[in-house]
Amino acid sequence: MSANRLGRINEEFKKELSDIIRNMKDPRIPVMTSVVAVNVTPDLRYAKIYVSVMGDEGVQKDALTALKKSAGYVRREIGNRLKLRHTPEPVFELDRSIEHGARITELLRKTRNE
Repeated sequence: MSANRLGRINEEFKKELSDIIRNMKDPRIPVMTSVVAVNVTPDLRYAKIYVSVMGDEGVQKDALTALKKSAGYVRREIGNRLKLRHTPEPVFELDRSIEHGARITELLRKTRNE
């Protein structure tokens, strides 16, 4: 599969998945949950989904658990919205890059002030 097609699939998957998560009624998934990146395997069997959840460790863990439990629903909705031969199985991972960037910014600010 061409890299260009795979990139388009990743972006469409990300866009539709963001809409699905935003409209989910699960109270464990906070409003500030966003899809950071999606990597679909070339055989379209799995989609590794990186999500960012604002909140403390407990909120993040609950949101990730809720997303993993709703993987079947997410897969069905993606299959209805995207016309692909195989609908990838979603695998959710917590993305901590935003927190890491904020921590680095804070450390740089402290060093600049000293």
